Amino acid sequence: MADAAAPNSLNTEEVVKNYYGKKLNASSDLKTGACTSQPCKYPKFIRDAMSLVHEEVTSKYYGCGPVFPPALKGASVLDLGSGSGQDCYILSKLVGPDGSVTGLDMTDEQLAVANKYIDYHTQLFGYSQPNISFVKGYMEKMEEAGIENNKFDIIVSNCVINLSQDKRAVLKEAYRTLKTGGELYFSDVYADRDLPPEIRNHEELWCECVVGALYWKDLYKLAKEIGFSTPRLVTAGLFSIDDKDYKDFLGEAKFVSATYSLFKLPSEPVPESTVVYNGEIEGYEEQFAFDHGITFKKGEECHVKPELANILTSSRYRTYFSISPGEKGPCKCAKLDKDPFDYCTERGNKKGCC
Repeated sequence: MADAAAPNSLNTEEVVKNYYGKKLNASSDLKTGACTSQPCKYPKFIRDAMSLVHEEVTSKYYGCGPVFPPALKGASVLDLGSGSGQDCYILSKLVGPDGSVTGLDMTDEQLAVANKYIDYHTQLFGYSQPNISFVKGYMEKMEEAGIENNKFDIIVSNCVINLSQDKRAVLKEAYRTLKTGGELYFSDVYADRDLPPEIRNHEELWCECVVGALYWKDLYKLAKEIGFSTPRLVTAGLFSIDDKDYKDFLGEAKFVSATYSLFKLPSEPVPESTVVYNGEIEGYEEQFAFDHGITFKKGEECHVKPELANILTSSRYRTYFSISPGEKGPCKCAKLDKDPFDYCTERGNKKGCC
């Protein structure tokens, strides 16, 4: 199985450090739309949190999609490749004073911006003490950075895992550091095929989150190998590469920015179960879109397959559902290996991963 690795001739760690630490000064310096967040409609409480982030932090933000899963209050969150800290500061507001946020990044220049505004946001949010910290390290080697086993409720990442040459190592480390029932919720760039080595060797397009893209089907193989639940497509959006030289170089390959959700589940099986959503998740009081094909409506009795029953029973979502044995009501089912390119076509080729 291909792992979207760059050829040995390309030192991805050094070129990415240099690109994001020295070459880029603002998001407008990016050459493609892969690592630029597309226009999205966030719930109001998230938009409100976004508006509070300091402008210097925002100006140095590079991301392709939302990394704000539902039900964040009180959660412990790790952001892989946290950069200037924008997503971390938004998450800091969303988890509240009883939650915690850790940002992990390898780039000194980005970490300097992120650390500069800890006190600023702590005071702005009205917290008595910071609930956020930033750590220098590599997402393939989080143990070396002091990230403990079974520590986080949620791990997020925004257009960063594709920059790694060893995506298997990143996912293995994410699995290690998540609590049982924890969720890896991340946006990234995927290709509609396995790209050949001569394409993956393009330094600038690797740094722009394009040629390091994993073939989307390989994500499912990696997740199963490591022990995660089946990846669930949350949302996706196509993006185009307008530069003619880049387009000619990439040939027929197509790319999509997509958000996936994976869970670290208990080994004990859970049977099909009847569930009722109680409507108490902030911003999703009337209905809760769990993934691209499953939406729970407040008060609706329905049943779910064993893996989803296990997710709802073991994760932070358990407090928002009444769960009982049996198969009452309609089944909340969705195609688990949904092609993100088909998904985009079905919704009219809309851009963005929201």
